[in-house]
Amino acid sequence: MQLTELFLEQLESEAGLTRKVLQRVPDGHTQWKPHQKSMLMGYLASLCASMPGWVVPMVEWDELDITGAGGGEAFKPRDLATSQALVEALDDGVAKARKVLAGTTDAHLRKPWRLLLGGRVIDEKPRYVNLRDGLFSHLAHHRGQLTVYLRLNDAPVPALYGPSADERV
Repeated sequence: MQLTELFLEQLESEAGLTRKVLQRVPDGHTQWKPHQKSMLMGYLASLCASMPGWVVPMVEWDELDITGAGGGEAFKPRDLATSQALVEALDDGVAKARKVLAGTTDAHLRKPWRLLLGGRVIDEKPRYVNLRDGLFSHLAHHRGQLTVYLRLNDAPVPALYGPSADERV
């Protein structure tokens, strides 16, 4: 199996799981957080919705400085206040990611990609490793956090990798 095929399959799987969670995010709870050190629910949900779109810079660019140094924009998820807006943003990012992945090659995915913070390299690995770890595993982590936020707000938690207390498979 080619890397591009693998990532296209993983994109579809992760998008479906993420959509199920984002559809349950209660409107009007964007400023809620479980602890003073935690992310706001709105920020976390917007982050999850935007992450599949990260495929585009990871494939098309050689590096990204998340602070905006070097003339780019600093990374900040869009402020998405409703579950409908979250799902629409997810679908938009997935469509763009699907197109970019379908148009690249395994040889390109083996080339290095760098993540910078204020001009300083904080990560440099082959693109496929950054897609696997920095995007898809990272998305699963934040999606898991978001399911805890759902539970603490009495929103039903969807079945993802098996049944939840609210939904049987």
